[in-house]
Amino acid sequence: METDRLLLRPWKDDDAEALFKYACDPELGLRAGWPPHKSVEESREVIRSIFSKEGMWAVVWKASDEPIGCVGYLSATDSNLTIEENHAEVGYWIARPYWGMGICTEALRLVIDHCFNAKRFSTLWGTYFPDNPASGRVMEKCGFEFTGKEVLCPNLKVGAERPVKVMKLNRL
Repeated sequence: METDRLLLRPWKDDDAEALFKYACDPELGLRAGWPPHKSVEESREVIRSIFSKEGMWAVVWKASDEPIGCVGYLSATDSNLTIEENHAEVGYWIARPYWGMGICTEALRLVIDHCFNAKRFSTLWGTYFPDNPASGRVMEKCGFEFTGKEVLCPNLKVGAERPVKVMKLNRL
């Protein structure tokens, strides 16, 4: 999947250095719910154990051919939320140098299209920490609406004790 600026592709072991370059940023992990990476080897293990699952893509900035983030979906069995079988939870992060450029919105739109048209999910869910309103705006730009609910996500490695706002998008 791609746009003029972005390519979404599976993660590769060779991406570990680029991932570490950005994932060691403590501010990034805090906003996304995971601790900063401590080594290239840790980043490689994240690629192998988490980012290699179905529905996860590296967000590659075409101008540099470098992965600058991650976007994807979790099925009901892997979701941080209790959702129905034909629903999915979306998630994303982009490296700090690329914040404010509309990249998350652009990448999420590709994932939404894939989820509704290729995977045939009926509903998509997303969450964000209230102190990261930019993440909520990304979902709003893509048509998600706030459900009025805040929940805890005990599976998060960082922030499990902090409530997240729950967003929802139904297939039209």
